[in-house]
Amino acid sequence: MRVAVIGIQGDVYEHIRMTEQVIKELGINGEVIWARRKEDLEDVDAAILPGGESTTISKRLIGNGMHEKIKEMAEQGKGIMGTCAGCILLAKEGDDEVEKTGTSLLGIMDMEVDRNAFGRQRDSFETELDVEGIGTVNAVFIRAPAILRTWGTCRIISEFKGFGVAAVQGKMMALAFHPELTPDTRLHRYFLEMILNG
Repeated sequence: MRVAVIGIQGDVYEHIRMTEQVIKELGINGEVIWARRKEDLEDVDAAILPGGESTTISKRLIGNGMHEKIKEMAEQGKGIMGTCAGCILLAKEGDDEVEKTGTSLLGIMDMEVDRNAFGRQRDSFETELDVEGIGTVNAVFIRAPAILRTWGTCRIISEFKGFGVAAVQGKMMALAFHPELTPDTRLHRYFLEMILNG
């Protein structure tokens, strides 16, 4: 299994380290790469899109050709996980802020997001969440979005204060929080197992 972590912004190294750990735990043959160009996404089974600033990430993805490449990967049924800003970019619909900033969504998951549902940077927090198929996890929210609704085959697997904060669709997974900032590998494991069992 070959997994690419999109290295534009956010906790790229943390995602790489955690994914490598899960590959080792699962006892499978695999590698994790830091992807900076669309060519880096050739011959990968999955991609992880970390957090950061969604407008900046979207512009960089378009500029280096990765935007279309990630959409192609989704069409091919490959695994894609987005955390925080990555969660926003996976959505088909965004809020007024997404429109105002000219953020180009990838539009590959059947969901609508609210970009800053839980407030600004100073409103960051940690909480425990119940995640379907996993159990209770500690979640770090930093200027986090929320999943307002889903349709089609996309479904919410965790909620907080009435908002969706984790969703899956096929081999894709969107998380409004940062699993890479805790020592718990279960969400990355869930993602890789979705790909292996797909």
